[in-house]
Amino acid sequence: MTALTLSTAGAATLRADALVVGLAKSGKALVVAPGAEAVDKAFDGRLAAVLETLGASGAEGEATKLPSPAGLKAPVVLAVGLGAAPEDGESFDSETLRRAAGTAARTLTGTKKAAFALPILAAEDAAAIAEGALLGAYAYTAYQENADAKKPLAEVALLGAKPRDKAYKAAAERAQAVAEEINRARDLINQPPNDLTPAAFAAAAQAAGKEHGLKVQVLDEKALTKGGFGGILGVGVGSVNPPRLVRIAYTHPKAEKTLALVGKGITYDSGGISLKPAGHNETMKCDMSGAAAVFSSVVAAARLGLEVNVTGWLALAENMPSGSATRPGDVLRMYSGKTVEVLNTDAEGRLVLADALTKASEEHPDAIVDVATLTGAMVLALGNRTFGIMANDDDYRTAIHEIADEVGEQSWPMPLPADLRKGMDSPTADIANMGERMGGGLVAGLFLQEFVGEGITWAHLDIAGPAFHEGAPYGYTPKGGTGSSVRTLVKLAERTAAGEL
Repeated sequence: MTALTLSTAGAATLRADALVVGLAKSGKALVVAPGAEAVDKAFDGRLAAVLETLGASGAEGEATKLPSPAGLKAPVVLAVGLGAAPEDGESFDSETLRRAAGTAARTLTGTKKAAFALPILAAEDAAAIAEGALLGAYAYTAYQENADAKKPLAEVALLGAKPRDKAYKAAAERAQAVAEEINRARDLINQPPNDLTPAAFAAAAQAAGKEHGLKVQVLDEKALTKGGFGGILGVGVGSVNPPRLVRIAYTHPKAEKTLALVGKGITYDSGGISLKPAGHNETMKCDMSGAAAVFSSVVAAARLGLEVNVTGWLALAENMPSGSATRPGDVLRMYSGKTVEVLNTDAEGRLVLADALTKASEEHPDAIVDVATLTGAMVLALGNRTFGIMANDDDYRTAIHEIADEVGEQSWPMPLPADLRKGMDSPTADIANMGERMGGGLVAGLFLQEFVGEGITWAHLDIAGPAFHEGAPYGYTPKGGTGSSVRTLVKLAERTAAGEL
């Protein structure tokens, strides 16, 4: 795990393997960002000119290495682009700093210690840089022999932060806790499905619960059968790895509100009898990303000591074809008592979530938020980097959208058009698990809404796009599992604890 320190040392005097500075654009000129004045002085005030000669433009996502001159203890200077410089006295945007720090940390893979001399005007700036660096310094190497060659940056020292200032210290501690929990989610998402079965995922939750004082309950296939959880069982019945429903709860003695989080945890999704074609099943180990986000968010709430009760529900199953698998045309009796005609076994996430939503509703929380890699339709609508938000309360949906924007996660509010509900009418059951093809992401949201308890505020996050990144890494986002929505959920819990929601 990458270490984080706040340092009062000067950029010129701190011993490190690399020194990270910011490069910005001011009109047509390149300028060295605040925080690196001592570094620029070591270059006789010509650092920006030298970097321009090397081809640097100051654009976001850019990284340029050069050897240090005499006068600096670090042998290497790494300049990262920050884009346009803000007006005098104003801070760089938090997400700009977060991504720049992530780019630097990724570039410095294999380095022991890096000093970050990026612009810090307030504790929020330090938090963004710390978070970006810790998220950028991530690598999943559990199954690789040459893992030593890919070791992430071992230590991050933030220069310009104030280690004795309570606000800076709290910001750094929060950044470390949240980043480590996001990386926990990433590890789970990246783990091969032959190892991360529903039972193995449940065991991971139990281990974390023991470490952080959380109450964990696991319903195995026998308990699920006895309880009548037809949705979860219907999805998992085709696999040799039986399903689980996990309740993981953090409580605070001063809490006045309870937030329930429900995560889709399909540890592998073949599509079942409605089998996915080649080209669509190779990354389906990531179909438990919602459950990973929920799990990590509950642990983060505990680590931060938030004055709110947060209960996570992990609906875990493996969706496989076999002689015992659910068939298109089968009817499942859900935990709520409703019957569902299964028209497509690849629309399985909504089935496990439905049972979990009903169970979560029995505890009458103040709000429920479910998180799922639910539909390809949402990816078609919003792309690979943006998750959709649906809710039964417009104000709550807006609040989550604003929170996501604040923490640097791209999202977009989506409607729940009542006219799409009729498409799920079934001649055989109370409802079908499929409706109109157009607006499929919205149809899925309408299906889930049917299983939310009356009078409970509810939101649905469809993270199918940003949960798993198949392209080249950028900023603090790695290839593979991203931990999408964890930052939003943690901030949502903080706002709930503060009485703002």
